[in-house]
Amino acid sequence: MTQTLLMQPQQLPALPYDFGALEPIISAEIMTLHYTKHHQTYVNNLNKALEQYAEAQEKNDLAAMIALQGAIKFNGGGHINHSIFWTNLVPKNQATGKPEGALASAITQQFGSLEKFIETFSAKTVAIQGSGWGWLGYNKGNNHLEIVTCDNQDPLAIKGLVPLLGVDVWEHAYYLQYKNVRADYVKALWQIINWKNVSERFNAASGGKA
Repeated sequence: MTQTLLMQPQQLPALPYDFGALEPIISAEIMTLHYTKHHQTYVNNLNKALEQYAEAQEKNDLAAMIALQGAIKFNGGGHINHSIFWTNLVPKNQATGKPEGALASAITQQFGSLEKFIETFSAKTVAIQGSGWGWLGYNKGNNHLEIVTCDNQDPLAIKGLVPLLGVDVWEHAYYLQYKNVRADYVKALWQIINWKNVSERFNAASGGKA
């Protein structure tokens, strides 16, 4: 009889700042709803799907295991994406405004300048149809940075990239404050990017190679 290995239940990660700490860029109301309602729902539904998957695996019910893949991908992706997103942001008075070290060199080398990188990233992210995420990812295969978009809550790992910086453009992330003007939200977000966190992720993925 095959032994089923049960995953530990996933939990909502602690925020590294208060709900109002990202104002005026992101309001306390949006942060509260986004974190306690939306992210928490992804965690709850992921744990439910993983429990059902374990039960199906125990019964060797392949059809049920396949049927649960969508829920695991969607809710698991939502949990992963948001957990990264919160750490990618920092209160405005703590933001450095630009990356340093190896990440800064890599961005300049591949995109020409930080300004050109931000312009390209913003344009691709704003252009997402419906809901999704804009990402700066690292490709370990060719040691390159890549700007990509993902639909819905698809995690960047399905594209074979290591996530460094993610921007959530689901309407729940900005609508209460920016209404339907997604471009204004994305533009404002650059003021609170935690480049220290993005650099740490880059160094861990690349070994600090520009």
